[in-house]
Amino acid sequence: MSYLKCLLILLIGFSTITLYAQEENFLRGRVYESTSNTPIVYATVRIKGKAKGVITNMDGGFRLPKKLYQMGDTIQVSSMGYQLTNFPISKLSPSEINILRLPTTLFSLDEAVVSAKRKKRLTARQILKRAIDNITLNYPMFSFSTKGYYREYQVDSIGYINLNEAFVEVFDMGFHKIDTISTKISMYDYVRNTDFPRDTVSDNSYNYEKGTKVIDKAYLSAYGGNEFAILRIHNAIRNYKLSSYDFINSLAEGDVIKNHSIERKLDTYADEERLFAIHLKKKFPGYTASGMFYISQQDYAIHKIHYSLYDDYKRNSDKELRDKGIIGSLIFEVNTEYRRGRNDKMYLNFNAFRNTFQLALPPKFIVDSLQIMDQNKIMVYFNNDLGKESKADDLKNYKFSYRGEIIKPTNVKVYTDRCLLEVKASAKLWNNLTRELNTRTNKRVSAADVFLVQIEDILDNEGNILNEYVFKDYTQFREFFTQEIGAVSRIPVDSLLMDMRRPIFDNQPVNRPDNYKSYWMNTPFKPLEENSLKK
Repeated sequence: MSYLKCLLILLIGFSTITLYAQEENFLRGRVYESTSNTPIVYATVRIKGKAKGVITNMDGGFRLPKKLYQMGDTIQVSSMGYQLTNFPISKLSPSEINILRLPTTLFSLDEAVVSAKRKKRLTARQILKRAIDNITLNYPMFSFSTKGYYREYQVDSIGYINLNEAFVEVFDMGFHKIDTISTKISMYDYVRNTDFPRDTVSDNSYNYEKGTKVIDKAYLSAYGGNEFAILRIHNAIRNYKLSSYDFINSLAEGDVIKNHSIERKLDTYADEERLFAIHLKKKFPGYTASGMFYISQQDYAIHKIHYSLYDDYKRNSDKELRDKGIIGSLIFEVNTEYRRGRNDKMYLNFNAFRNTFQLALPPKFIVDSLQIMDQNKIMVYFNNDLGKESKADDLKNYKFSYRGEIIKPTNVKVYTDRCLLEVKASAKLWNNLTRELNTRTNKRVSAADVFLVQIEDILDNEGNILNEYVFKDYTQFREFFTQEIGAVSRIPVDSLLMDMRRPIFDNQPVNRPDNYKSYWMNTPFKPLEENSLKK
């Protein structure tokens, strides 16, 4: 008879990276795969035997207060698909970034088949349906408190920008209550982090009407709340009765099953508990959706949902994604993970939502001013010098009209930063135009509605096209990481609760408990030199 074999890569190592700016009060580390410099994102790091923990950042980084790790002798690190590993604190550096490596846990296809024979064989679709049906059994229907670190930030071609951080306590009345109505939030502290660059333009609200800041091929509703409310609604497990996000929609209504092709993949582990890995896929013109549900083989509790939507009209350059058949560029991604806690119920470990967006940057090359001159001449001034290939000498690039009558350019003389155009217009038209423009100028009224100017396809000496907006790509992140789960003892009065309709970092009330200093923010590391990661 076949028996289970866990194929473990047993290389577990320690190394360190010197900090750029040493933080005296924290032990810092990064978590990597055992055989590479690939960071393990959203791994759980905690002191063995203690309730508080932290989740690793996008670079695998984490920090623990020294007073916390001095209370124990072992750091325990776990992540889905990796072996839960203990690291003696005595071997860690208090002043450098410690590199912790986790071995993977793999299964062969035969092992997955053997495991399936031990229980009633279910299809992937039946496994997922049973998991959804069991939500009311596996998640708390009683009130509880979740204390954790929240942050929102953006990433451009250089790195983190607009990093805002907070520590909050979430008072959840239980999964039988509607989250958006019953849940209350108390903020312990918040900060606009100035250690990372600030970009006031990209920090503006989405503007679909003007198209200055948009999610291409998608729309993000504010759901009547702030950024924290947006993140919480993208937790499809907590909001299983509501429509959470596209194609997952409402779990209770079975939308996820109706909307996808479903396939079982190789099993995996979470905290030594074996899980089904259920893959979802939806393909339709121009888009691909792909997701994974990780479900307990013990009681069908959903441990994790990882779901992404891609725009196939914009190709990605990620070899790993393309090897999986994903050719499109990411539109949004949701990562939601739960862990077992009090009464063996499942509690939120982290929830992370990211989306890409495009920002329309103002044109670098514009018409600075325009002067109406005598003898049917118009002088056009530009804000930049014209290049040798400017096309400013092409009359087709200039169009003028006055009260519906075309004013035709007949000749153009190009200077360094301006052009003098001779135009064909009757003396009567020219006199009326000049008189009206002078009148409107004196009254400080725009002349754009009577004298229409259209100049296009002209380049400056840097190759910028006249009046052309440049679109820059960004990625927006909203993340919440649990540090402690507890019972609800007392909910603060309304005046001390977060107003979910107001921006989270806009004069929200701060309510710090007596033990506030026992919690901490897991601020990301500043970028390190690439060669330092190879140590």
